[in-house]
Amino acid sequence: MAGGANVSTAAAATSRVRARVVGPSLRARDAVDLSSATLAGMATRKRKAPRKKATASSRGLAAGELAGEAPPAIEDLAEAVARDGAAVLARYREPLAGRWLLLVALPIEQVEPTPYQRDVSQAHLKRLTDVIDRVGAFLDPIVATREGDKRYRTPNGSHRLAAMKKLGAKSIVALLVPENDIAFQILALNTEKAHNLKEKSLEVIRMARALAVDSDKDESAFALEFEDPVLLTLGTCYEQDGRFSGGAYRPALRAVEAFLDQPLRKALQVRDRRGAKLREIDAKVTELIAALKARGIDSPYLRSFVTARINPVRFAKTVTLSVEDLLDKMQRAADKMDVGKVKLEDVRAAAGYAGDEE
Repeated sequence: MAGGANVSTAAAATSRVRARVVGPSLRARDAVDLSSATLAGMATRKRKAPRKKATASSRGLAAGELAGEAPPAIEDLAEAVARDGAAVLARYREPLAGRWLLLVALPIEQVEPTPYQRDVSQAHLKRLTDVIDRVGAFLDPIVATREGDKRYRTPNGSHRLAAMKKLGAKSIVALLVPENDIAFQILALNTEKAHNLKEKSLEVIRMARALAVDSDKDESAFALEFEDPVLLTLGTCYEQDGRFSGGAYRPALRAVEAFLDQPLRKALQVRDRRGAKLREIDAKVTELIAALKARGIDSPYLRSFVTARINPVRFAKTVTLSVEDLLDKMQRAADKMDVGKVKLEDVRAAAGYAGDEE
């Protein structure tokens, strides 16, 4: 993940591009509202310090320290695995923090993906299945947690698991992690296929809803698992509309969103309200796009053009709006936008900025 300085530099460059190509329909002073109501709801985004470069061979365990006598809790887990009809292949400590893990062979019918993972991509599954079949070996163990008797879940191996099942495999090799909550750190663990914005947003909102069933912690306590507060709001939109264009709204939301210091159940209610408001705005944006097309103005960048025009913070160096204020301003700007004043060359120029990646 990029450091804060790099993000700020990129954001500044993007703002300069948008200022040149989109036009000054909304100026920076319109985005800065210093009223007490706005300040009360203001989100603060912290700049991350750049990561220091580690000295070579300065961290973790030496190779000879990874083996040894496992603690009682690991032996208890190994016994449970054996009762499940699985096999423990090795006990070892992972090299960075020294956490004990088991390398196990699991009956494949006992393993399932965590329920909040992205949906399996059939195209990726076909490619992966073909590659494993051609190589003739499964060389990339999944990560798994034990959820109960003869019941295991993988937070990062849904495609590999599906591929092995499709090939008719009887078992699958896994790194068994004793701590079940590791499964919720899914975005950091899932490296087998790059996420797009829709997949990330859906994973995060599904995870949040699963956690809210049993957790009384604040949403902000799960910052590592959720990665970006914008994903929670966009996730509620993708739940309702799989074709929602979240990338068009992400730049505006990033300027104001922050993790909420509210219990997760209540925070999800806030996310649902924000998502509903955002979908209302998108419905109006869709009407504006249709009106532009009716005038003969057509481009794959129309949605990004319109959302940039109604974004009240795209020129702002300092943002003091709450998320709710931002969405209200976007709605009013969309309602007032006169498509009759838009020229084709304006849209063509805006192709230099097409929102965030979907």
